Amino acid sequence: MRLKGKVAVITGGTSGIGRRMVERFIEEGASVYFSGRRVALGAEVAKATGATFIEANVTVEADAARTIATAAKMNGRVDVLINNAGGVSTGGRLEAVALESFDATIAAHVRGALAHIKHVSALMRAQKQGSIINIGSVAGHRAGYSSSISYGVAKAALIHLSRCAAMELGEDNVRVNSISPGGIATGIFGKAMGMDPVAAEASAEKMKLVLARMQTIPRAGLPGDIANAAVYLASDESTFVNGADIVIDGGLIWGRRFSEVAAGGQAMRALFD
Repeated sequence: MRLKGKVAVITGGTSGIGRRMVERFIEEGASVYFSGRRVALGAEVAKATGATFIEANVTVEADAARTIATAAKMNGRVDVLINNAGGVSTGGRLEAVALESFDATIAAHVRGALAHIKHVSALMRAQKQGSIINIGSVAGHRAGYSSSISYGVAKAALIHLSRCAAMELGEDNVRVNSISPGGIATGIFGKAMGMDPVAAEASAEKMKLVLARMQTIPRAGLPGDIANAAVYLASDESTFVNGADIVIDGGLIWGRRFSEVAAGGQAMRALFD
């Protein structure tokens, strides 16, 4: 019950990482309000968890304002905001980038997060406490971890937005941090391949085999790995953590695995021999 008594708003809570965060926050005693566009799925998650679903599109500021206002009206406060909502972005070479698609990616990942932060800030300032958590990506740290330049740029912007907001809101004891997942087994990969949402979610299990070979830790990342970090950042255990980005990727972006380095060294010795 590490979040007992806290009121949390989670965007994009109908599937994947967002759904697991809804579940974990309920398990830890929080009152949870989560938003999404898929009404049937939202109702399913609400029934299974006891959380409150709000139909909303994060790219619409009025929806962001309504989401925050709903949680605040029912509780008189909002203690935690998690900007998790996002989506698949079109990949391809630079010359093929559709600027409309780029704009949509920025709207979903950056503008939507900013809108929710904007509308929760006054409330959290008045409370003199709060925790805002933005879900970034390793693709926002290093190039080459997404086939979509739009996605990488958007996540980099979101991580920096977190730092900028942290430096302002921290003076009112409101913390802003981000979490950057690596390869997490969810339906996002299937969606990127053009699968319908239901089939994409079912494909997450298949992705575990692929993702297990990407980093030093020999397993795929799981939604629960991200949810656990979110619980920490939302809890009173992290009240001196502000402006941080927690990378959860099994070591993916920090370098090559030792076995790969060793194999390369053997190949080089063979060349000189």
